[in-house]
Amino acid sequence: MSRHRSYGKSSKSAKKRNVLKRFERVDVLKKLGRWSEEVNTRVTNLPKTPVLP
Repeated sequence: MSRHRSYGKSSKSAKKRNVLKRFERVDVLKKLGRWSEEVNTRVTNLPKTPVLP
């Protein structure tokens, strides 16, 4: 039995995601200089961030 074509190819998973996980957003905020460990103790309600390469 063959796979259905909607499953796609394995190279499809290598595409860049446009949604970041929480720890990735914190890393982006650190790179932008908008995050400091002393001031920001909670990781909820994070601001939107651009997707950096």
